Amino acid sequence: MAITAAMVKELRESTGAGMMDAKKALTESNGDMEAAVDWLRTKGLAKAAKKSGRTAAEGLVAVVVEGGKGVAVEVNSETDFVAKNAEFQGMVAKIAEAALNASDVDALKAADLGGKTVESTLTDAIAKIGENMGLRRMASIEGGNVVSYVHNAAAPGMGKIGVLVAMDGGDEAFGKQVAMHIAATSPAALNEAELDPAVVEKEKSVQIDIARESGKPEAVIEKMIVGRMQKFMAEVTLVNQQFVINPDVTVGDAAKALGATITGFIRLEVGEGIEKKEEDFAAEVAKTAAGA
Repeated sequence: MAITAAMVKELRESTGAGMMDAKKALTESNGDMEAAVDWLRTKGLAKAAKKSGRTAAEGLVAVVVEGGKGVAVEVNSETDFVAKNAEFQGMVAKIAEAALNASDVDALKAADLGGKTVESTLTDAIAKIGENMGLRRMASIEGGNVVSYVHNAAAPGMGKIGVLVAMDGGDEAFGKQVAMHIAATSPAALNEAELDPAVVEKEKSVQIDIARESGKPEAVIEKMIVGRMQKFMAEVTLVNQQFVINPDVTVGDAAKALGATITGFIRLEVGEGIEKKEEDFAAEVAKTAAGA
């Protein structure tokens, strides 16, 4: 029986399976839709699809450094319990290694991981473990010296927050201190030049509105804004922040004293920016008991 695009579309919509998987299921089932669904279920693909709509905001960030290059990847799961699973951690470690040769997330998803793509490996893991998972982000950085740090480590090289710091000069110990600082303070940018202009303008607008509430003359307000924006830059740009290791100096000054120049950084935190659905377990139990 000829397998049409409409049939593939229908099966994809009913199961959430990928296009190639849906087409193969229909081919194997000679166009029988119900049999194709069963085929997907036996392969774990339909099960994986059902999980795909659930929020995956837990998981791990893994970091790998090789030579003058470092990569960080975020692989999500639904629960922290899975993030502590040795099999999940092993998969994340392999994905991070593969990221060293990938240009972006899409390339990483298509990368080979022991004869399967990273995306297929994740699909298989969803079916086996029974939770939605996803490769959400990856980022890479290069420099004369790249140092990594993981906060709340669950296993070597992976945890809740992963940081990479690129420097010219300096040493491993200083790089680690800067990475720990970044994990704690989450700077918005390396310096003022790299800060998003839209962020700067928004903050300036807010500060102008606040200053005008004081009723002071415009000339005074202008001077107030200069000072407040300098303070803002000191709070959100890495090189201008007070160094958590020694608050008497800025990060930039600490680097300069060691003959180092920080050229960039990456900070990934698990679940950052994902809207988590809050569950009221007691209310859910009461609702079920009431027969609602």
